[in-house]
Amino acid sequence: MNKTTWGIVTQLIFMPRLFPLNSYLVEESDGLTLIDACMPFTGKKLHAAIRATGKPLTRILLTHAHEDHIGAVPYLKSVYPEARIGISRRDAALLRGNRSLLPHEAQSPVKGGVPKQTPFEPDFLFDDGERIGSLLAIASPGHTPGHFCFLEPESKALIAGDAFQTKGGLAVSGHLKWAFPFPAMATWHAPTAIASASKMLELRPNVLAVGHGPALLQPASAIEKAIEDARAALRRHAG
Repeated sequence: MNKTTWGIVTQLIFMPRLFPLNSYLVEESDGLTLIDACMPFTGKKLHAAIRATGKPLTRILLTHAHEDHIGAVPYLKSVYPEARIGISRRDAALLRGNRSLLPHEAQSPVKGGVPKQTPFEPDFLFDDGERIGSLLAIASPGHTPGHFCFLEPESKALIAGDAFQTKGGLAVSGHLKWAFPFPAMATWHAPTAIASASKMLELRPNVLAVGHGPALLQPASAIEKAIEDARAALRRHAG
């Protein structure tokens, strides 16, 4: 496991060469917030990283309900029973294995590894614009219907889950990069993902921290190009 730190946000990186999986620890006044929990085999290493800080794990926030982002939650909850688990109100349905779509949503099949039955019960649900500790929860549907990003205001780090990938080159969710195609293959609706990427660009983050791949510093121009590339790819596919 590798670690990278920006102020009060620490990136925890697993298997960086093969299939990079990232989780993030955010220091709060009441302890630590963990954003995403990778896969089950990362549980003990996540525990070790948390323990090394000397601070309690207060909460676990999930960007979305895909299995490679929630896998270590049951283990961590057993070690830190007081930690509260949060997921978006919309993706709570996916966590229960319910792939059905709401009437206002694009009627494309939900993709990716979604639990067939509830692997754990969340302690709370959140919606767009809510403050959770120091973090701002920002709806970013596209990869899943209830995907969320989190902005840490002190460092202006945007912890973006699978709204973007950087492994194989920066790309908006749904724009296939053959060097690392898996996030695109697991994306529910690419046009919605592009709209969410434009929303994230408006935040002008100092750091773009993603679920798969290294973080980017001062990423605005790179995000602009990734959005342009995604739109061009969508036009080619439509034509």
